[in-house]
Amino acid sequence: MRIPSLLMGFPRYFSRRTYFTSFHFVSRADFLCIGSLASVHHCSTEWMCSSNGLRRELCQQVAPEQQIEGLSDREQRLVDRLYNGLIQGHRACLAEAITLVESTQSRKKKVAQVLLQKVLSYNREQEKLNQGKPLAFRVGLSGPPGAGKSTFIECFGKMLTERKHKVSVLAVDPSSSTSGGSLLGDKTRMTELSRDMNAYIRPSPTSGTLGGVTRTTNEAILLCEGGGYDVVLVETVGVGQSEFAVADMVDMFILLLPPAGGDELQGIKRGIIEMADLVAINKADGDLVVAARRIQAEYISAMKLLRKRSKVMRISAKTGEGISDMWDKMTEFRDLMLTSGELVAKRRKQQKVWMWNLIQENMLEHFRSHLAVRDKIPLLEEKVLSGVLSPGLAADLLLKAFKDSL
Repeated sequence: MRIPSLLMGFPRYFSRRTYFTSFHFVSRADFLCIGSLASVHHCSTEWMCSSNGLRRELCQQVAPEQQIEGLSDREQRLVDRLYNGLIQGHRACLAEAITLVESTQSRKKKVAQVLLQKVLSYNREQEKLNQGKPLAFRVGLSGPPGAGKSTFIECFGKMLTERKHKVSVLAVDPSSSTSGGSLLGDKTRMTELSRDMNAYIRPSPTSGTLGGVTRTTNEAILLCEGGGYDVVLVETVGVGQSEFAVADMVDMFILLLPPAGGDELQGIKRGIIEMADLVAINKADGDLVVAARRIQAEYISAMKLLRKRSKVMRISAKTGEGISDMWDKMTEFRDLMLTSGELVAKRRKQQKVWMWNLIQENMLEHFRSHLAVRDKIPLLEEKVLSGVLSPGLAADLLLKAFKDSL
């Protein structure tokens, strides 16, 4: 099997402090299944030196027991406590587990990966008992500010918990580019759902991640599924790029729009409408009913120009009108995906896409901290700002310095 060209381009450098003259894989560590790599050098793949040059071997998977051997007694107890509490449905353990995978500390990343491997193995066993069907229905929800996403999630979530479903909500808030902070106010607007014992709401900051989702959202989804939640809602920042990012981690993507969101061309020129499996016009109540009907008709007309023709419907999170019908359409979509085998294929493809996204993020981080370019970056940035060098030439100089050091 050929090693991807991106890894071939960086054969000697894989962490901030470790250099190799050559290496080979001794395990895959479920690259395509875990759904996320917290760091290239923190995954459960062992890198080994070889004097015979690059060996292109992908051998057996490292067992979770072997990974635990590298942990201290305290860390092992933490993993066992979180794992046992998680599969028993304790929300406090789920919250602590998500906090662990969101950590940027190197040691906690390693502990988090061990926990994720155990949860992943548990999820696989449960899927076998469930006749190979996925444990949870993953739904992405996005829309512009003011579309009523939080109100819809509370109304929708309460309806599902009344029908004996367990609902998990991963609400992502944008981080300020100035202060780096996030408001994390979604949970405060879902007061009734947050008190429901069959629901779990987790607000998380983007922390500068492009795409409106955190880099650990996929891992949080796995933990929620391990905790017994059969419906996982991922609410993202409606900034355009987020719709494309969330579509690569959910089974169904829903676009929520307000009644006065522009004409039919607005959806097409944004390109977002092509990503949506269902378009819902919210706030179709009171004086906005007429406007909601008009927007619905315009979007239905716009669908005729697109290859993918998603359903468009009106709902009201305030009155609850159309919420039950919306769930019926969602379950119909899921059943069709399961019957055709498209759902399983889609999830496998998503894991691969997410793996390479994380590799790109980590490779950029390693590039910035590499000894050959770390000191040159400020100097070249200053020359670019002063107009002495073009951005393209500065980038070429940094890449050449990095390549020459390999």
